[in-house]
Amino acid sequence: MMILLPPSETKRPGGKSGPADPSAWALPGLLPQRILVRDALGALAADAEATRRVLKLSDKQLSEAVHDNASLGDGPVMPAVDRYTGVLYDALDAASLDGYARRWLGAHVRIHSAPFGPVGALDPIPSYRLGAAASVPGLPALRRLWSEAVSDELANVSPRFVLDLRSEAYVGLGPVPEGVPSAYVRVVTAEGKALNHFNKYAKGELVRRLAQDRPNISSLRTLRNWASRAGVELRVTDETGILELVTDQAPVRK
Repeated sequence: MMILLPPSETKRPGGKSGPADPSAWALPGLLPQRILVRDALGALAADAEATRRVLKLSDKQLSEAVHDNASLGDGPVMPAVDRYTGVLYDALDAASLDGYARRWLGAHVRIHSAPFGPVGALDPIPSYRLGAAASVPGLPALRRLWSEAVSDELANVSPRFVLDLRSEAYVGLGPVPEGVPSAYVRVVTAEGKALNHFNKYAKGELVRRLAQDRPNISSLRTLRNWASRAGVELRVTDETGILELVTDQAPVRK
């Protein structure tokens, strides 16, 4: 199984000495796009006012964004699953998992970033500033740059089953190809009400539970069998490819 996660706008600073090596990350067929975006963001970082305008940054955000984007090639790196913070990644809390669970994340989880495309959970990435909707000078629209390339690379690696936990914006940067069995997850209450904040929390908790149990999942059927044993409620809807993850809206863990 491959799990696709969205990134987070907030990131943990620092890490081990670089440089980043995008050719060594998961889905290496995306290297040309990764280099294009890295170089374009580096060029943009040379102009602070242009960076502010293009990335829609506040004064507080600007200095860090310029520093990070100028350092994409040689700045410090850390595993992607540790780099991201925010509701989903706080709920996943990968740093507290044991080595077996972390290796499972590395084998099965891909985090879909705007500058790098999907990377492995343990791939060492630099900090950066770029959202899915940004228009970077010198690049085509990110949807046009990434969509076909990501879909083709997913088809090339041909996972037996994809569990898609991304937001719609990142699905647009690389839809799962039709030939690959997949399910897109929507988080709802027991009454079927869609959620926003708890959407991210529930997804992080789901991936944490999967990493701890490390089930052998190769289809929607085996995923639902695991969920039933684990006490996780997953409902198949009438919409093709939509899977509902039911949550009780528990408060975010401190």
